[in-house]
Amino acid sequence: LSGLSLSAQPPGGQVALGDCLVLSCMVATRTGPLSFNWHQRDSGALLGTGPHLELQHIGDNDSGHYHCHVSDGESVAESVPLNVTVVGERAPQSG
Repeated sequence: LSGLSLSAQPPGGQVALGDCLVLSCMVATRTGPLSFNWHQRDSGALLGTGPHLELQHIGDNDSGHYHCHVSDGESVAESVPLNVTVVGERAPQSG
């Protein structure tokens, strides 16, 4: 299990308040079926269990470092943390 990399959409992990953020965990080489665990550094909570983590309606408290743990049944790897930055303010609802 090697070649673990994280990517974010929007790129760079900069997301506007109230928008959606998708994190993707990619593995270059593996020996078996993969299981994913997503965590935020400050919180021990399990955020997701798939190769992609989708965060909807981003708020100020969603900023921080995210990483994924990947296991292929033989070994476990942890990605480099990806820094998520929440920018701007929620666009006013025009009615």
